Amino acid sequence: MGHPFIIEPISYIGFENEAEQIEKCKEWGLLSEKAAKTKVFFYKGNGVNLECTIIGYVDKMTAVISFENEQKHCIHPSYLKEMQASSYGQKTSNTVEEIAPVQEIEADKIDVLLDTSQNNDAAAISETIPAPDSVEEVHKEPKAAAAPKEKTKKEKAPKLQLPEDKIKMVATVKEFTTVPNNFSDTDDEVVIYNAVAIQDPAMEIGDAWSSHSATLKKLELEIGDILHFEGKIVAKKLTKHPVPYKINNPAKIQKEKSE
Repeated sequence: MGHPFIIEPISYIGFENEAEQIEKCKEWGLLSEKAAKTKVFFYKGNGVNLECTIIGYVDKMTAVISFENEQKHCIHPSYLKEMQASSYGQKTSNTVEEIAPVQEIEADKIDVLLDTSQNNDAAAISETIPAPDSVEEVHKEPKAAAAPKEKTKKEKAPKLQLPEDKIKMVATVKEFTTVPNNFSDTDDEVVIYNAVAIQDPAMEIGDAWSSHSATLKKLELEIGDILHFEGKIVAKKLTKHPVPYKINNPAKIQKEKSE
């Protein structure tokens, strides 16, 4: 049976191994700096106390946890950290009871301050503001002050909606590198691409990576080679590299030799 409070992530970056999970948990304060292995975490609230596993993240402020029924849930790391305290339930209920009186007291203080400041400063305000020569001058100053606020507004770039099926893509070989594999004695070989794009529907991706598989090694790739292929692309960050997307199982590969 599913949990009704679940906030399912649309997409997220999963941990590739336990070392990456431990590093992220230390960053969030969920593990001590000396921790060498992870621990069991609990989700408390909504009338439940459930064991959960931290499996990845959407961004720096949103962790993704998984329950025994395999449902995934988005949660703020600080909120999850508070839930690990044995007194979490009592602390929450006491806080709820205290919110209303605190708000009433603060509201009374604000009213008193406003009344006092208006009476004391009325004379000073009338002396410091010069009388305008015309009604037009009164309206000029507020418009000039409001202009900078409009400039500070920034629109967030929309997240890419990646297709779930295999699609045709094109990519240029940018770099060959290796990343550590804590479950093996040898590092994993990977290929980093730039100018990655989906051909149908047309969509620019940017940088992506894939495993340097035996199939790719047979092509004897070089930096600058352009590849046309079919495959899946998912949001999965390359360890210790700012490359946000991974190409899975590229097939029907055609290579254009670099000049």
